[in-house]
Amino acid sequence: MTAILTPVLTAHWGEPDSFTLAGYERTGGYQGLRRALAMSPDDVIATVKASVLRGRGGAGFPTGVKWSFIPQGDGKPHYLTVNADESEPGTCKDVPLMMATPHTLIEGAIITCYAIRARHAFIYVRGEVLHAVRRLQFAVAEAYEAGYLGRNILGSGFDLDVVVHAGAGAYICGEESALLTSLEGYRGLPRNRPPFPAVEGLYACPTVINNVESISSVPSIMANGAEWFAGMGTEKSKGFGIFSLSGHVTKPGQYEAPLGITLRELLELAGGIRGGRRLKFWTPGGSSTPLLTDAHLDVPLDFESIGAAGSMLGTRALQIFDETTCVVRAALRWTEFYQHESCGKCTPCREGTYWLVRTIERIEQGKGTEEDLATVLDVGDNIIGRAFCALGDAVPVPISSAIKYFRDEIVQHQKEGGCPFDPAASTLWADR
Repeated sequence: MTAILTPVLTAHWGEPDSFTLAGYERTGGYQGLRRALAMSPDDVIATVKASVLRGRGGAGFPTGVKWSFIPQGDGKPHYLTVNADESEPGTCKDVPLMMATPHTLIEGAIITCYAIRARHAFIYVRGEVLHAVRRLQFAVAEAYEAGYLGRNILGSGFDLDVVVHAGAGAYICGEESALLTSLEGYRGLPRNRPPFPAVEGLYACPTVINNVESISSVPSIMANGAEWFAGMGTEKSKGFGIFSLSGHVTKPGQYEAPLGITLRELLELAGGIRGGRRLKFWTPGGSSTPLLTDAHLDVPLDFESIGAAGSMLGTRALQIFDETTCVVRAALRWTEFYQHESCGKCTPCREGTYWLVRTIERIEQGKGTEEDLATVLDVGDNIIGRAFCALGDAVPVPISSAIKYFRDEIVQHQKEGGCPFDPAASTLWADR
């Protein structure tokens, strides 16, 4: 089974000096940059396009295509902003990547900036992960000292400065326009679009926004070629990705494999469900993606197949829940998170999350009615498509998918006057 794994980003995580420049260069670090600087910026973009690398932050938009949207010859500064906020519940791959091999991200950022003709890059890191901020700052300092950053990089005539910025710690700053607003020194609130960031982003200038894993995948593509990357994965979902298994699994952690691997295969690698129990439901890409069940164990984990199954691949944050888990309690916890993190800018999200929490609380306590199920679905319908940003659209997702697959269990709460699961037996919130 281990032959299924394709360690590229995670290949050297276990080495004690992997985070240092010396350790990174020893394993081929910055060779992709040297090849990129020997090409024209347009050829670099063409190479990334040919690799069919799709954004690893959730939406899955083709990375090279996004880069090509940046207008050239416009006389404005261009910027790269790396979204390292990583605040989606269940998502836990970017922080270990930045801790273990921060130079992978830095090299990818340099190549990206060269391609889009940018002279400044910003890495926006969630403020709570101070250890990752310090690790990146140390790596950036090493890169400056070695001539990979600053003036006339490797004698190419290309100049670049990189700033590591610690965010204030708000879920909304994972939304790209709110991230830009926060980076400019204002309260992180989403912006109207259009204009889109490629036209008017940071400081009203053309800006590329990619997440950590997307940018970190670029050096290996430049070093090994587009065909190498496109040779992995499925027909439309190319390459490899980090799959984060958490929850009721024997060996939780990061598993790097080609897109298209199944949860059944990943669970075999991870030792199966903890305690020999049965899988009940799981999220393919964090709590913002609709729940799936044990009936979807063999669905390929790629953008198209997961979409056809009624969910989204998202960030590949695979949260695993066994049969002892109360689906209503899980949906309530997620909705409480969304209520707490709502930026409050738009009424549907601000008011909708409040009423969703109150209604689901009533259902979880066994005081709900059939009418409450219709109410939560109706409130969700009034949030989706009416919220100011896509994060608001994610709020009703855990609830609607829970009702879709576990309606009988939810009704059982009403019949028994409370949760039918014994809290002492449930491992949902214990031993995490």
